[in-house]
Amino acid sequence: MYIGFDYGTANCAVAVMDNGQPQLLPLEGKRFFIPSTLAAPTRDAVSEALFRHYDIKPANPTGEQLLRRAIAANKEDDIIVDAQSLQFGQQALDSYLADPDEVYYVKSPKSFLGASGLVDIQLSLFEDLVCAMMANIKRQSEIQIQETITQTVIGRPINFQGTGGEKANEQAENILRRAATRAGFKDIEFQFEPVAAGLEYESQLEKDTTVLVVDIGGGTTDCSVLQMGPGWLNQADRSAGLLAHSGSRVGGNDLDIALAFERIMPLLGKNTVSQRGLAAPVSQFWNPVAINNVVAQSDFYASSNLAVLQQLVRDSAEPDILKRLLQVYHHSLGHQLVREAELMKIALSDRASTHAQLNIGQETLPLHCTDAELADAVSSNAEKISLLINEALIQAECAPEVIFMTGGSARSPMLRQLIEQRLPGVPIVVGDYFGSVTAGLTRWAERCFR
Repeated sequence: MYIGFDYGTANCAVAVMDNGQPQLLPLEGKRFFIPSTLAAPTRDAVSEALFRHYDIKPANPTGEQLLRRAIAANKEDDIIVDAQSLQFGQQALDSYLADPDEVYYVKSPKSFLGASGLVDIQLSLFEDLVCAMMANIKRQSEIQIQETITQTVIGRPINFQGTGGEKANEQAENILRRAATRAGFKDIEFQFEPVAAGLEYESQLEKDTTVLVVDIGGGTTDCSVLQMGPGWLNQADRSAGLLAHSGSRVGGNDLDIALAFERIMPLLGKNTVSQRGLAAPVSQFWNPVAINNVVAQSDFYASSNLAVLQQLVRDSAEPDILKRLLQVYHHSLGHQLVREAELMKIALSDRASTHAQLNIGQETLPLHCTDAELADAVSSNAEKISLLINEALIQAECAPEVIFMTGGSARSPMLRQLIEQRLPGVPIVVGDYFGSVTAGLTRWAERCFR
């Protein structure tokens, strides 16, 4: 049995073919999309839970070393790793928000897979995180269809998040392949996510068409110019119709982070000055919300940074405001801040302004944002998306006849307006924001494995 598997930065989804059409499978209750999140009592609990309760063994000596370390650390800290130790999706987020001090929480591990400078033990940890999420999704899928799933096509961006170019892409794809193999998949293929989205749109076309696919996901934006339509539909080799690809690490998460930095962090001391008139270091406000940056997170939550933050409070002309940043440090609230920004961004998809509240310690702080303020906060990221479109069109050396937009962040009126301004007069078709990639991957899986 085969599935199409969209292992996304923000959400994951899978589908099977049913009477010639992709059918999404419920993964969390009746919901077809499960947030790409994981929670556990400790980081070490992930590796031990895989071994003890999922019957998933390490794949290499480094993984075995990580497991031995994990078991020893959990034993020393009296952490009991039971069958319920790993939580996924909304349940994981709820556990983190309820008690961030006591929960190891990971959002969007896909964001880190292409990171440079990772040593073998870190690569094994990310592999375990991805494997745990894939194993959970595979289990839930098999419960739905009452069959064993052994084959899958997994979506991947044109470029994973990372600065290492093709080496980063290779590293990330290798992690995904090893994790999927350990989760129980026997035959594994990959397909570019924008190509997959285009394949789903192609099923609706009545004539051959040049299509610009713009897939704005949680962690990456990918653009592809594709020849598609009835003349291409049954061709196994589509390389001649793939006219251009461009992709970069800019997506919905980056918009959330930028909005948190510009609209929330001023409430925690950004833009304040010391008693001598010196500006507070920008990095201390960027690092806690840069949740897709391993180095930034490590720097902010390092034990040595506590003394730096305490000194900032003592030196500040507005110490009461800076003390809120200490709350973020002590209670690991970075994800929570970005989540609040994400909710504001979503609210602004269909209204001009939004109001909310932020709880920091014993304080309740008012949040406010307008669509103009959102546009200003994410302007640099929007410009990156515009440059990706330009790059794809230059490669293709032709103009598209239609633009197909997909991905969760494609809901943003601001981003749609950006594309309309870049390509005036070209019709924009909006696909299933979350399901187009999954459906296309499933169609490709049918070609690979039927």
